[in-house]
Order: sequence, then structure tokens, then C-alpha cells
Amino acid sequence: MATNSETQGSTLDTIKLLLALIVLILGIWGFYHFAQEALLYRVLGILAAVGVAIGIAATTSKGKSLISFLGTSRSEVRKMVWPTRAETMQTTLMVFIMVVILAIFLWFVDMFLGFAVKSLLAVGS
Repeated sequence: MATNSETQGSTLDTIKLLLALIVLILGIWGFYHFAQEALLYRVLGILAAVGVAIGIAATTSKGKSLISFLGTSRSEVRKMVWPTRAETMQTTLMVFIMVVILAIFLWFVDMFLGFAVKSLLAVGS
């Protein structure tokens, strides 16, 4: 009996997601169909369609789990310790210095390989 309710809920969720997709597609279609109207009204219309589509999708089980995940993620982000401005500047400076050192190293390797190829080609002539 549990599988019957799961199948019924899954079918209802699929129908809701399809309805949300149809609302979204109709919103996009309306944006281009009413091209003669003011841009403000067209943008407001598409935003309303997106809002309705999100509202419909949020009532599904996957939508509810996404909302729960976003809430949990938000609380985890609040727990994070972000670097200070000084730490960020020091890290950025170190990355810049390492890039310059690597660029100089690769330039020397390129010069050496170029010299080696020229020497090999000169010997064959």
C-alpha cells in the first residue's frame, strides 16, 4: 500500500513539475509574443510566470527537499570563517609572485628549447 501512495505522489509531482514547465514556457512565449508592449510590462510578466512556476515546483517533494537544502546551506555559510582583508591581500600577492616566477621559468625553458632546435637544424644544413 505504501508503494501505491509513493507512485501516486510521484505521478502528482511529475504533473506539477510539467505544469511549472508549461507556465515557464508560456511566460517566455508571452514575452516575445507581446513585443509591441512596454518592456517593463513584459519583464514583469515573465517574472510573474517564473514566480508562479517556482511556487508550483516548490510544492513537490523534490522542491521541498531543495528548499530544505538551501536553508541548511545558508546556516552552514553563516558558520564559515572568512579571511580578513589582510589575509586576502597576502594570498593574492603570493599568487601574483608565483605566477611571475613561473612565467620567467617557462620563458627560460622556451629560450633553451628554441636554442636547441635552432642548433639541431643548423647541424643538419
